[in-house]
Amino acid sequence: MFTLAHLSDPHLGPLPDPKLIQLFSKRILGYLNWQRNRSKIMGSTYLDQLVEDMKAQEPDHIAVTGDLVNIALPLEIAGARTWLEELGEPDDVSVVPGNHDAYVPGAVRKARTAWWPYMCADEAKRAPPQETRSEATYPYVRIRENVALIGVTTGRATAPWFATGRVGSDQAKRLRTILEELGKENLFRVVMLHHPPFKQATKWHKRLSDASRVRAVVKRAGAELILHGHTHIDSFEEIEGPDGPVAVVGVPSATSAPGGHNPAARYNLFKIEKKDAGWNCLMEEHGFEASNTPATLLNAREIAVPNSN
Repeated sequence: MFTLAHLSDPHLGPLPDPKLIQLFSKRILGYLNWQRNRSKIMGSTYLDQLVEDMKAQEPDHIAVTGDLVNIALPLEIAGARTWLEELGEPDDVSVVPGNHDAYVPGAVRKARTAWWPYMCADEAKRAPPQETRSEATYPYVRIRENVALIGVTTGRATAPWFATGRVGSDQAKRLRTILEELGKENLFRVVMLHHPPFKQATKWHKRLSDASRVRAVVKRAGAELILHGHTHIDSFEEIEGPDGPVAVVGVPSATSAPGGHNPAARYNLFKIEKKDAGWNCLMEEHGFEASNTPATLLNAREIAVPNSN
């Protein structure tokens, strides 16, 4: 059995004091939002407890689907690298960027360079820095036992008041080829991306603009599981694949305090096991029910996997 943990949107704080020149951009809006709102409902206390509980489950691998930072200041990006090192070794943690990691032009390139060992294919770990600037590094693939982790980027620098994402036609073509090839190897294919591949999953100014492109790829090439963040809520949807519905699972922010507008901090565990010619997949939701209680198992459900019967 292979156990995969999934958490997302830690929005690591506290926010470092920015230089005035760094606020002459979209960052000023994010900075004000942090000071007025996010700093009150997102803190390290619950994140630390959540990670401690997650590590106690001894997952084989951890998927982090973006928004490690808030306004992509250089000090935030460096701090996120330190947090990743505390979370686990690069071989055991896979990351994809979110819209906050790509908050302003050039930010996602800096994040990719700083977090490179956690967001690259196995064979590219020692790639020179210039390689990290190429979007052709996505999707990346990591194979752990009989599970293939496919990291897709949707993070893009956007205009003020927008948090949209985009996969793009070139990355979508590579994703289709990768999924088809891994499918022939009979691997359990897990697609990781930040934005949910449904336009109706969030408000229009936060949507994945080419969500239909992702769904078309999955419909043609298939997958066994799709993980995302971005919405800060727990969600379960399906995309029709060539052999049956593919589960699309979203998880709340890993730092949300209980009692807020969104669900409290949570992570998901997926226990994946080969079964004859198919798969078994048990999903467990772990998180907080109230502010004075420790993280606990909240819910468990079997996930129907295409061709698992």
